[in-house]
Amino acid sequence: MYTDPIADMLNRIRNAQAVGKSTVDIPFSSIKYEIARCLEREGFLGKTVKKKNKNTFFSVTLNYESNGEPVITEIKRISSPGQRIYNKSKEMRKVKGGRGVSVISTPKGVVTDKEAREKGLGGEMLCEVW
Repeated sequence: MYTDPIADMLNRIRNAQAVGKSTVDIPFSSIKYEIARCLEREGFLGKTVKKKNKNTFFSVTLNYESNGEPVITEIKRISSPGQRIYNKSKEMRKVKGGRGVSVISTPKGVVTDKEAREKGLGGEMLCEVW
């Protein structure tokens, strides 16, 4: 049975926030690392750090609001290995009225929906976070 590594990463983040952890370790792959960096730039995640043996794991610091609630309300996978979802830059909609972001894999790398619209790039819709 094939498991989706990106969905596994999103589940690790969701589960760690549910129990109030401050950091979570994720098996390293360049695509997952770039998704985490996009979420870090948007303020949904804290610092993303490669471990000493950088080819096995990277660590993500989770952000919480002052009342202890996680910054990420919902995180979900859009495209999957069995059903890839692609959008052109003009077809990309805002997530939750602009309060959330989509992470997109484009020919120029992994970017948020806002960056993709600015650069006129389309690509595979990886996940949505709000």
